[in-house]
Formats: sequence, structure tokens, C-alpha cells
Amino acid sequence: MCGFVGFTGEAPARREVLNKMTSRIVHRGPDMGDTYLGDGIALGFRRLSILDLSDHAGQPMRNEDGSVIVVHNGEIYNFRELREQLIAKGHTFRTKTDTEVVVHGYEEWGENLVDRLRGMFAFAVWDCKTNTLFGARDFFGIKPFYYGKLSTGALIFGSEIKAFLDHPDFVRRVNRGALRAYLTYQYSASAETFFERVYKLPPAHCFTWQDGKMRIRRYWDIHFDEQEIDFEQCVQAIDDAVRESVEAHKISDVKVGAFLSGGVDSSYITAAQMPDQTFSVGFDYNKFNETDYAAQLSERLGIRNYRKILTADECFERFPDIQYHMDEPQSNPSSVPLWFLAELASEHVTVVLSGEGADEIFAGYETYDVSGLAARYRRLPGGVRRAAASVVRGLPYFKGHDFILKNSGRPEDWYFGQAYIFPDKQALDILAPDCRSGKSAKQLIEPLFERVKDKSELVKKQYADLLLWLPGDILLKADKMSMAHSLELRVPFLDREVMRMAETIPARYKINGKNTKYVFRKAANRTLPDEWADREKKGFPVPIRYWLRERKYYDIVKDAFAAPYTAQFFDQSKLMRLLDDHFANKADNQRKIWTVFTFLVWYKRFFVDFE
Repeated sequence: MCGFVGFTGEAPARREVLNKMTSRIVHRGPDMGDTYLGDGIALGFRRLSILDLSDHAGQPMRNEDGSVIVVHNGEIYNFRELREQLIAKGHTFRTKTDTEVVVHGYEEWGENLVDRLRGMFAFAVWDCKTNTLFGARDFFGIKPFYYGKLSTGALIFGSEIKAFLDHPDFVRRVNRGALRAYLTYQYSASAETFFERVYKLPPAHCFTWQDGKMRIRRYWDIHFDEQEIDFEQCVQAIDDAVRESVEAHKISDVKVGAFLSGGVDSSYITAAQMPDQTFSVGFDYNKFNETDYAAQLSERLGIRNYRKILTADECFERFPDIQYHMDEPQSNPSSVPLWFLAELASEHVTVVLSGEGADEIFAGYETYDVSGLAARYRRLPGGVRRAAASVVRGLPYFKGHDFILKNSGRPEDWYFGQAYIFPDKQALDILAPDCRSGKSAKQLIEPLFERVKDKSELVKKQYADLLLWLPGDILLKADKMSMAHSLELRVPFLDREVMRMAETIPARYKINGKNTKYVFRKAANRTLPDEWADREKKGFPVPIRYWLRERKYYDIVKDAFAAPYTAQFFDQSKLMRLLDDHFANKADNQRKIWTVFTFLVWYKRFFVDFE
């Protein structure tokens, strides 16, 4: 919906600085912009108009006496219900926006406001009476919230890190410690970012800043608690929850479309939503184009489908822009087609619904499945399997090593999430010495496993992915790639009420040897044909393997690996060996190469060619 920036303190030329910062994120809100300067606070805002398109619905938004000022990015889907509650308590509303619920909700309930919200949001509230800044980020991390300390000790915060770079007291330095875990995860997985002294407010957290001190707390958590329920009743409960969430997510005063691939998730959303338009992209490589499936479903539903076929030249040409808008290096290859998909959709609509989150909530990933030989091995007593894993963990790699480890029943010993690019030993081997000090991927994920230590293996995996992979990878790229094109992306599966229902689903309904997210597929099957409901998950495949074996694209990556600035981060000879072995078809190093290349493209854009 929008983007905001802000900082505390009384720096000189605050208005000029604030205007530069908001101009940096104009793509998040091209329709309107405004600022607020108060005693010890500066707030800036860019608006993408979605609800109440009038000028008086702009931000920063104030209450009646001007003592509470809010900047808010996102959508509150239960704002009408909350609005009625607040009117009954005597509050006066001047707009039809959801943001005004945040204004009066803070007046009425203070920090407890966050417990009442349903939606995707990041916001900051300045309380003039107490000189207090209160901020929050939504339950799943759909919308970003960054903060950091300036050289003066003042707080700076906003929707995108790049806006911080226009503040004269912000010191731009690479956080070298973030590289180690990034090479394993392919994204920045901790609260730290790749910019020194800049942090992400974690999902489901809020903060209070007062007198130069910040207090952060978690206000919501996921609690899987299986309940005994009839299978068909469970199917019905899922279908009811998804359809209700889609209806809530459709609310808008502008056009709403849908992203549509060939998979069950986006197909289910589309069939429940029935938009006028759907949007799909694919590649001009065999087996990397699912747009035909999207076109077929759109035709069956009577919906117009817009499609685009991408070339390697387009993708490499726009890749620096993609990493600029990402703010931090993120090497999930699907970010590339998502950029073009958002660009295509923005030519026709302002809002899209998309299918992110279903795999994490309903257990759709192959890594959650235990079948075949693994299932037979699991019949051994747990103590035997854990003892075997303990032994092999200290041995050199051999055939069957990973099988024994992964079937110990303890995912905390081996599971890192959906991305596992460089094992930690390999990451340390290619990193320059002063880039090896950061936390490892294992150190980052261990606290999450500790919080669900008494839960099942499946719950542990889902919980880790919901708190790391989902906000750090899936939702980051969804927000940044859509907002780069002034497009709001909504994710109906990632809804508080859908999650409340999904927490109760028995594991045997999710994974049962027939398919992943089995009961979810049966719910989707009530609307979708079998062909779509049961289709094997493919993600968003990108032909990087083939690109890197073509001389033209090999040379592009080679130039980055050989660049003078690369030596401060990596052992360049080892990078070249990875690239050459892949080019010669001696190894499949595509994801390792792409992860390093992504970081170097990001670094060049922000520290060499920054404007």
C-alpha cells in the first residue's frame, strides 16, 4: 500500500532530509506524499491509494487534537469491525481508510492494539504527550520494518533500508558478519541486515522507543496443537477459512487481480477470488514454462490471462535493479520472474492476490515428507536412530551419511529450511578471513527449535520455516518485487484466522504418503479440477543451470568474480573453480554461483555505483 520513513532527534534541515528519504521510496507510493515534523520526531510517507482515494485520507495521519500521528504500510482487513467498536467508544472518524483505525485504536488500547488487528502491516505511532514512538510488524512479516541507530544516537526507521542512505548521519558500511549464514540460507536470516547497525523488526513483534531506549517484545506466536477432527470436516474447515480470507483480502477501491502459476496454491486463490484478470510469466526454456496451465485454468474460469515469456538477456539486464529494490542480497532465483510478473500486473491493476504461505502452513514441501525407504527405516526405535546419527555426524561423508542423519527424528541436527546452499564448512572456506566471524546458519536456527523442543518433527520443520524462510525469503521478495512496481500484493493464506484453524490439523492429514498438504489439496479440489489440485509442486523454476553454461552469461558472472572489490569478501580462485566446473558440466554449482553472484551485484549497486 505505501512506504514510510522517520527519525528521531532535532537534526538540521530535517525537512530537506525527509524529502530526500521519501523520494527514495516513491515507487512504494507514487500517488501522494507528505511529512510531519514535531518535537523530536520526523515522519515521511508515500501513498499508493487503495482505500478511500481522496486527498484527506493521506498520511501521516493524526487524531482529532493532533496528539497521535501515524504512518502505516499495509492493510487491516478487520478495520470496519474495529471502526464500529471505536465509534461506539466516542472516537470520531474523518476518513474511510483502515489507517485511521490504527490512530484511534492506539488512543483507546495503547500497545494492546496489535492484539486486535487482522492483516498485513508495519506502522509507527508518535505519541506527542509522552514523546514515545510505538511500532509494530504483522504476524508473519508480510510487510517490512527496518530500524537502526544514526551516528548521533538517534533512531531511524522505515519500510526500506535504501531510504536511510539519504540521511547525513547514517554511516553506510557492509555488515560482513552477515555473509556466513547468507551463503547457507541465500537470504539474511537474522535480525541483523547487510548494513551495519540496521536491523529488521521481527514478525509479530512491536517496540517502544522513549528517551533513547528501545524495548522490543513478541506479541503473537504460532502454536500447533493437533485436534481430533473428522477428515471431511477438516476439508470443509479449510475451504471455509480460505474463502472467508479471500473475501476479506478483496476489499479495495481499485482494481484487484491475481498471480497465477500452474500450481494448486495460486489456482485455489484465483478460483475462490474470481478476479477479472490473472498474470503469469515463464521462460523460453523447455520445462521452465507453466503459463499454459495458467491460461487453461483462466479460460475454464472465464478470466482473462496476461502472459509474458522471459529471456536470459532481460533477466541479467534487470538483475542489478532487482537487487537494489531487494535492499539486501537475496539469491532465490524466483525473485527474477517475480520482478517481471509484478511489472506485467502493474500495467493493469493496483492490487493482486497471491498464494504464498500455503506450503508452510499446510505442510507442502517435500522436506516435510517421510516415505519409501525412509519410512521403513523410521520403524527402528528412536533411540537407535538417534545413536546412529550421533556416530555418523562425526564421520567423513559417505553414501548413506545424510540418510541416517535426516532420519534420526531430530531435525535440529540437520534441518536448515528450504534453502541450503553452502554447508558451513564450505562457506568458511571461500570467505575472506574477516568475513567468517558471523553466526552460522545452525546458530541462527537453534533458538527456534528450542521453542518447540517438545513438538513433533513436522511441527519443528514448519515452525522453523514460518519464522525464518517465510519472512526472510518468500515474503521479502513478494513485498519488494511488487512494491518496486507500485503494486500491492496480498497473501490470503497468511491470515491470522487461517493460521488459527491450520494449527489444529492432525499431521496425518497433512502428510500421508499420498501427497504433501494432502487435506489442503482436497479442500482446493472442491473448486479446482484434479489436475490442478494434485499437481506436483514445482515452485518458480528458473533455468540458471543452463544460463551459466552459455558463454555470454558465464562471462558476466566471471567478470563479477574477478572484480577488484570481490577479493575483500571471497577467495576468488575458489569462486572461479566453482564457475568453471559448472561451465564444463563437471558439477552442478548453479545455486552456489548464483548466491555469490547475487551478493556481488548487490554490493556493486549499493557501494560502487550508488546514486
